[in-house]
Amino acid sequence: MNVERMELLAGIGQDALWALIEGRHGDPFSILGPHESGGMTIVRVYLPGAEAVDLIDTTSGRVVTPFSIAHPSGLFAAAAASRTGYRLRITWPDAVQITEDPYSFGLLLGELDLHLISEGTHYSLSRTLGAVAMSIDGISGVRFAVWAPNARRVSVVGDFNAWDGRRNPMRLRQSAGVWELFIPRLAPGERYKFEIIDAHGTCLPQKADPVARASEAAPSTASIVASSTPFRWNDDRWMKGRSRQDRLEGAFSVYEVHAGSWLRDQKDGNRSLDWVELSQRLVPYVSDMGFTHIELLPIMEHPFGGSWGYQPLGLFAPTGRYGTPEDFAYFIDRCHGAGVGVILDWVPAHFPTDVWGLARFDGSALYEHEDPREGFHRDWNTLIYNLGRNEVKGFLIASALEWLERYHIDGLRVDAVASMLYRDYSRNEGEWIPNQYGGRENLESVEFFKHLNSIIHERCPHAITIAEESTAWPGVTKPPEQGGLGFDIKWNMGWMHDSLSYIEKDPIYRSYAHGTMTFGMIYAYSERFILPISHDEVVYGKGSLLTKMPGDEWQKFANLRSYLAFMWGHPGKKLLFMGSEVAQPGEWNHDGSVSWDVLDRPQHVGIQRLVKDLNGLYADEPALQFGDFHPEGFEWAAADDAVNSVLGMLRYAPNRASSVLVMSNFTPVPRYGYRIGVPSDGVWIERMTTDAREYGGSGLVNGAVSTEPVPAHGRPVSLSLTLPPLSTIFLKGPSR
Repeated sequence: MNVERMELLAGIGQDALWALIEGRHGDPFSILGPHESGGMTIVRVYLPGAEAVDLIDTTSGRVVTPFSIAHPSGLFAAAAASRTGYRLRITWPDAVQITEDPYSFGLLLGELDLHLISEGTHYSLSRTLGAVAMSIDGISGVRFAVWAPNARRVSVVGDFNAWDGRRNPMRLRQSAGVWELFIPRLAPGERYKFEIIDAHGTCLPQKADPVARASEAAPSTASIVASSTPFRWNDDRWMKGRSRQDRLEGAFSVYEVHAGSWLRDQKDGNRSLDWVELSQRLVPYVSDMGFTHIELLPIMEHPFGGSWGYQPLGLFAPTGRYGTPEDFAYFIDRCHGAGVGVILDWVPAHFPTDVWGLARFDGSALYEHEDPREGFHRDWNTLIYNLGRNEVKGFLIASALEWLERYHIDGLRVDAVASMLYRDYSRNEGEWIPNQYGGRENLESVEFFKHLNSIIHERCPHAITIAEESTAWPGVTKPPEQGGLGFDIKWNMGWMHDSLSYIEKDPIYRSYAHGTMTFGMIYAYSERFILPISHDEVVYGKGSLLTKMPGDEWQKFANLRSYLAFMWGHPGKKLLFMGSEVAQPGEWNHDGSVSWDVLDRPQHVGIQRLVKDLNGLYADEPALQFGDFHPEGFEWAAADDAVNSVLGMLRYAPNRASSVLVMSNFTPVPRYGYRIGVPSDGVWIERMTTDAREYGGSGLVNGAVSTEPVPAHGRPVSLSLTLPPLSTIFLKGPSR
């Protein structure tokens, strides 16, 4: 059909034409794609660098008409007598491409999706925003969508269009500030970013997709189109097994892991293991050691490895450092197959300032606060999420649900909760903005946590949420309906600081600090606590757990054994960072590996065996579980013997059906004939002593000990025990 150039560009003003050519047009669909004009269908495509374009009939495959060059910059146009299905045959300098026209497709996202995004209640964002591989009208491709309400123009760029932002500009859905485009014949594995022109006409650095489900491994920064094929899970029995409450009430022992430095392959350039290799090495190790859960330091995509994942930018994407999303899902599946749960560290507090990330995403403070008094963390040089914006709250909650629902994660440990709860966190007077009532509490964060935990527990009843909260904020683990934040467990940072400060002292001075070991029980049941000896305690010059211990080599190991056993005997769930279970001599190095070679030495093997046996005892004794959260499951047997630095704890099963006595002697002096009152008359059996020779101790044991009718500690009967030096012992009482 012979049509004049003027007719091919009918209705398009020069300003609009130049805006398209220069990549500034905010509504490319008004020019590109099929348009009715004068009884004809005019099809326009903008393909800079193409040599020729033909309009192909979809049904017959024949050429309907060649495109004319409507503008030498690469705008082509053709006229057809009727509007029928068509394809494009594009001749490039080195290839011929046949494809559907991205601008021939109608609206992509539904009005309900847009409404929920604006409302902050779209909890399946990764199935709506980002890059979703799908078929439309039988045509496979990828639907791209991104929230950028203040942008003048947004384009998808990637290898498929030579990273040219002029080639695939997107359509704006004004009501939600979401831009969308379906690009036919793309497939999972494609690299992409978004090119954004801000409201002032400035072309920003190309941005990674905030909702990408896969990313290039650092230091590369492109997003990757992830597969939409569901993972093949084999963990139905696990997922339908015990409820969240059952898991919380039972033994809960966590092995904290930095995936990149648990074990490195020395024969292959000291590289980190990938997810498949970790499933073969880490999973059986954790299972054999008796830990109930692995807690992974953040595995969300993050640009700087030295942040250990705590400065993430890809809150929906497992880092590409250790494999694909499918590999990560396989790792989780193998954990569940081995009876091991998985907890992920998750960071909703802040994000790094990298220009290709979330920072001023559309040229405005979109995800962060505009005012640095609210929006900038000086401690970490990061930006703070603006939780007063619905879309940002929805983005974060959808991220949390992504891990729990798509990847079957068993729990989230929420990082830096304290920094979110206080507006003056790490700020001097005059450097923060009070809330509407003039206070320091961050009311938006409070509501966010309540909503987050309510939604998680409603949609994912198996999932546990854990708060890393270092202050005395009340009700962290109380339900939102009771005024709490709704977390299941809180890290007991006070116990950790107090107990470490005590055990680091020379035993001769411990009697003066005796109260630091008993103080934690004053508030032990104000929240549901986990006792954390985490990565933060063995890095930045703090030394390893072993090197914190005073004395000569024998005393260091004995101190460590007694301390770990005291921790397992103390109310509260347990968390231990990798390497501590083998008494690693040096502090953690994220570029290195756990010092597995120390297992050539019996003392280190003894610590490892002790931790394994502590986990076994914990799992085997209901009396060591019940008092974690229930005050009726705990009593001091001896709390005031500061002179001898001896502590005694009584742990009870429900209804006191069984009991366990935990005695710790924190001096290098053995105590013979140490009398301790007990609640039950009969024979008490020593279940464990850290002084056993198999753990590296001197071999002082009690065995079976019968009570004597000698009142002590307010109880009518008592035991006469041998307390080995620098030791903790466990004795099980007669059953009722």
